[in-house]
Amino acid sequence: MAGTVEQKLSELGITLHEPNPPLANYVGFVRTGNLLFVSGQVCNTPDGKLIAKGKLGSGVTIEQGVAAARGCAINLLAQVRMALGDLDKVTRVVRLGGFINAMPDFLDGPKVLNGASDLMVAAFGDKGRHARTTVGVAALPGDAAVEVEGLFEVA
Repeated sequence: MAGTVEQKLSELGITLHEPNPPLANYVGFVRTGNLLFVSGQVCNTPDGKLIAKGKLGSGVTIEQGVAAARGCAINLLAQVRMALGDLDKVTRVVRLGGFINAMPDFLDGPKVLNGASDLMVAAFGDKGRHARTTVGVAALPGDAAVEVEGLFEVA
């Protein structure tokens, strides 16, 4: 039976999938004590297709970037569920780190990353409010438009 957080996600039309395996020599998450570090998740769908491919400011719109960041957040939550078995064990979303595949003059990375931040708040309420960093980068794996990593406090 799904917990409270997964019920909220379901109300938003989101069903979590099995996370895609890592693409290189790393693991999807590491738990140490009451902290869960989740590796960067690109903006792919469960079947591996990118939600948005290319650079913000050159072919990828802010709206497409927001959707991509939201997809990254869904992938983060899939990893969290795999790690904990139940999203209700998250006591706090501590931090998100966002990487935006962007042209050098693209200045709206924070708007893009709101796609991930807004989902965390929608899913966890006040426990979903977090610290955040947004960085524009020259390239991401597979030419993904967005990648997001997360740090969660867990019970």
